[in-house]
Amino acid sequence: MATETDTDGEVSAETAVDDDLVESVTNQVPDASTEEAAAIAVAIGAHLADRERAAAAAAAATAQSEESWDGEEWAFSERVSATQQRHVRVPGETPTDPWTAAGRTDRM
Repeated sequence: MATETDTDGEVSAETAVDDDLVESVTNQVPDASTEEAAAIAVAIGAHLADRERAAAAAAAATAQSEESWDGEEWAFSERVSATQQRHVRVPGETPTDPWTAAGRTDRM
């Protein structure tokens, strides 16, 4: 189902409606006319599209805020070398929290 929205996020009158969804709504709400079923289908489609956009935005925000060891692994490795007199390589899956990582240096 494809929906067209204007700049305010409102669904336009020219929205394409999935015929299967209209038929499903008509079967589940037998008192509804075809136009009413189509309006319900458009509302359901808009709701689902909003949820998909929200999920995509949340995933993008999570990906951007995710911390990594980029540029910091050498400093941490040098700290371990200075305190434990041994050289370690910081794996990518090492927690980015320094205290948690320090507790796992025996596994590096």
